[in-house]
Order: sequence, then C-alpha cells, then structure tokens
Amino acid sequence: MPTSDVVVPIRSGQLRGARTAHGLVFKGVPYAAPPVGANRFRPPEPVQPWTGIRDAVEYGPTAPKAPYPAPVDQLIDEVDIPGDDYLNVNIWTPDTAGALPVMVFIHGGGFGNGSNSISGYNGEAFARDGVVMVNLNHRLGAEGFLYLGQGDHPNLGLQDQVAALRWVQDNISAFGGDPGNVTVFGQSAGAMSIGVLLGMPSARGLFRRAILQSGASHMWLRPDSTRMVAAQLAKILEVDATLDAIAQVPRDKLVLAQQQLRATLSAQPDPAVWGDAALNGLPFEPVVDGTVVPGPPLDNLDPDVDLMLGTTTEEFRLYVVPNGLIGHIDENILNALVGRYGADTEKLIAIYRANRPNATPGDLYSAIQTDWVFRIPALRIAERTAPTWLYEFSWQPPTFDGRLGACHAAELPFVFDTLADKGLANLLGEDLPQELADVMHGAWVSFATTGNPGWPTYDSPTRATMRFDLSAELVEDPRPDEREIWVGVR
Repeated sequence: MPTSDVVVPIRSGQLRGARTAHGLVFKGVPYAAPPVGANRFRPPEPVQPWTGIRDAVEYGPTAPKAPYPAPVDQLIDEVDIPGDDYLNVNIWTPDTAGALPVMVFIHGGGFGNGSNSISGYNGEAFARDGVVMVNLNHRLGAEGFLYLGQGDHPNLGLQDQVAALRWVQDNISAFGGDPGNVTVFGQSAGAMSIGVLLGMPSARGLFRRAILQSGASHMWLRPDSTRMVAAQLAKILEVDATLDAIAQVPRDKLVLAQQQLRATLSAQPDPAVWGDAALNGLPFEPVVDGTVVPGPPLDNLDPDVDLMLGTTTEEFRLYVVPNGLIGHIDENILNALVGRYGADTEKLIAIYRANRPNATPGDLYSAIQTDWVFRIPALRIAERTAPTWLYEFSWQPPTFDGRLGACHAAELPFVFDTLADKGLANLLGEDLPQELADVMHGAWVSFATTGNPGWPTYDSPTRATMRFDLSAELVEDPRPDEREIWVGVR
C-alpha cells in the first residue's frame, strides 16, 4: 500500500502516516493544544479537531530549551525543531489491527533538555517485536516546572505527561494498541517523572506497568525551594519574582536565562540560596505542591502498577570524566562534598574505599554520588513495592580510554536496539555489542507483554538483581555494605 493511503482516524481527526520496515509510524501527532499565548503557564488544553487528513510523517516541534552544558553537548544527542505545537507524540505500530501491548517513553534531560524526536528513541524495534510504542514531548524548564505559589499552576510538565497518557487511553486502539496494557518507561528525568506520576492521583489507572531507568521518586522540591529557584531566575532576568513578570519575558531570553541559572547552581550549590535544589543539582524539578503532587511520591506509590527499575553501575562518571573534573577532586574536596549528605562521612568513605582499594578521591566521589542520586532511590522503591524487578547495567564502553565506565545513558541504545544510530557514538563508540541489545531489548518487551522480564523479583531475603553486561548474570544483593550505610540517610 502506498504511503499516501496509510490513514488512521482518531478522536481529533484523520492522520496520514508512513510505512516502515516493520509496520507504520505516525509522527508529530498533537495530544494537547500549543502551550502558547493564553495557554502559556496553564494546564494543557484539548487539541482543536481538524478537518481533512493531517500529515504525520515528519517529527513535530520540540519544547524550547538551551543546549546541554559542555562537554555533555557533544556526547548526548539533542534535536531542536521550531514551532508552537510541541505537545506531540510519535507512534510506531506493527499494524493498526489487534490489541497489542503499548509502551510509552518519557525522555530524559534533567527536566530542561531532550525531546521525542531524537533518532535513538525511535520505536521501530519495538514494533518489530509486536509492541505499539509511543514517545512524547512535554514542557521543560520554567515553562514546565516554575512554581511560585502565587496562584500559578504547578508541575505543568507532569500535567503534560498525564495528558499524553490520557491521549493514549483514548486513541491507542486506533493504532492497534491495548489501552488496558500500557507500560510507561523513561530514563533519567523521564524515570524521575514516572517516580512522581506513581504518586499522583491524576495518573492513576493510566498505565499498568512502569520501567524506571536511572531515576526514581526522590527528585522533587518543596514549595519554599521552588520559590528560591524562581527568585534566582528573576534576578538573572532582572524582573520581579512573580509569574506575571516572568511570563512577559520572551521565550528565547527565558531559555538563555535558564542555561545561566543551571550553571550558577552547579558552581555555587548553596542550600541557603537554592534550598533542596542545592543537593539535587537541578533547578527545575517536580514540586510537592499538595494538590497535583499531594505528598512525597515515595509515600504514595500506586500499588496496582508492576515495576521494573534499575541503574547503570557508574552513572555519575558521565559528569566527571569527560570534563576532567574527576582528576581535580582531592581528599579535602571529597570530604566536603560527601559531608553534605548528612551521613557519617568518615565511615561512608571508608566503606566505598574498601570496595575500591585503588580508587582516587574522584573515583570515590563518583561512586558515592551515583548511589545518592540514582541507586539508593531505586532501592527505596523496590523495598516498598511488590512485585518489582531490579536490574543493573554494567557494560563499559571503550571511550575515554576506558575510564567512562557504565555511565549514565549508556543503556539507551541497547534498550531501544538502535545500535546503528550515531547519536551516542561520541559517548559510547561504535560497533556496540548486538548480543547485549538482544537480551536487554527482549527483557523490556517481555515485561511490557507479559509482566515478567525473565528473572526473579526483588525481595528482602535475596534482593535479586539482573546485571546486564556482555553476558547477563543474576546477582543477589550487590554491594550490601554500601546499601546499608544509607539507611536512615537517603
């Protein structure tokens, strides 16, 4: 059938998609009205229906954002497509007939970067394996997460995600998907978003399963911290710290100010200035506002959602190896940085050093920060919910003379089985091991399809964890002493 004849009717109108090697794709499909004009800084509004047939063969606009800071901007793929209609989804499907499992991906990017148009996030391999895959855009930075508590609307980026998941419920059957079998999965800020969605009343019933890659339920701010962040943003913009004043700032200027804000926080993470964001390291994050997010997400996890979650072994080396920072951390700096966590600094460092006898202070800081930001929050979810499956990604790329390790984002091309894509080539190299992609991608598909990725669930006696490397290995309670030192702290 020619491409022009691939037409699907949904609630807002008809869509023309394109054929692929393994099915069909529909790109840039709006799930909410453009968040501009009267809709700016307001909850997502419904799509205006269209007449005729809308082409959905090219990626749609992306949310406004500044580049990643150097050198990450040369290592993590980024796409910018101008336009207001950026609350959109892309859909890959094997066939519009039937009721197939559905996977919905939420991208990472620290709540300030990323998009659904990154080529490495394409869902062709999922369609090949019998899954309808959707990925979505949402508002980023101030547009998505600014909150002053002055009658403004909190967590607009999360509200966008909920709107997209409702769109899936209403429309995915037209693409051959089963709205009763939806798995939401995300990486980094996408996983952190899911960690909050699990505690949001408005998200209940919108997905049956969830996979959290390198993110959990700990990354959120209290309202007093969001007001502190807003005050710093207003200072950079030279406007009053009110929503009305900030909303008058042109979008391009606001995006550049957010870039400066992020750099200032990174250079001077003073809790007296930034509140909770000083430790989290992100100026824009979900806020526990009492309504949209009624309380700490970890205390309100949806018990009806099956969970799979995990981390890479050396997440934080992405942020200290490429820029050379790892070589500038000495014992004094290590003690000062670790001292911020409220743990017994001497004992904590001693445990990590004993497990890494040849580690430099920079190596130790990276390992400890990996656990603070990523691993321990994942374990806290696993300890509270059942059934839960846990994994750890340990494959180490050859880049940076082998010093990068199994860093943040390294698992992505293996999960999506997009090894031929060059978007992460500067980070991971080329000629990535296909056998690892076969196993990991297969586990994700199995979990979405059957509710079981293929290994035992995590529980207190065994703490079974699947370790993905060139060969997969089931391990019990990896690094227990490092896990135990955080009890009561994180």
